[in-house]
Amino acid sequence: MAKPILDNKLWEIVEPLLPPPKKRRRRYPGRKPLGNRQALCAILFVLKTGLPWEHLPRELGWGSGMSAWRRLHAWQQAGVWQKIHEVLLAQLQQSDQIDWSRGIVDSSSVRAVHGGKKQDPALRIAGKRAASIT
Repeated sequence: MAKPILDNKLWEIVEPLLPPPKKRRRRYPGRKPLGNRQALCAILFVLKTGLPWEHLPRELGWGSGMSAWRRLHAWQQAGVWQKIHEVLLAQLQQSDQIDWSRGIVDSSSVRAVHGGKKQDPALRIAGKRAASIT
């Protein structure tokens, strides 16, 4: 049997962080909205497999790819992904499952305020001379 894309333990953590679905209109209610768990499973499946949204198989029971994409976008606008990220990181940190010694800070994603530590002007000039000689 295949491993589920979203197990019950993870769902219990994530479920309270997701916004409740909008209430349906009384008149002309339209289709019943996709449940949050189904939408999250569809989103995770597409992101994990790299499958185009429109090719999400309906046989999986997760609705259409566009419904999942709209939910992904709405949750991004509501800041849901940031909350999920923070809660999962906190739980991993609490259970001592993160090895921070293997972390890397990349200057392309972390801004160096005011250019970082200032260098001695004499060393800067010497460095330019050495670069021009070679």
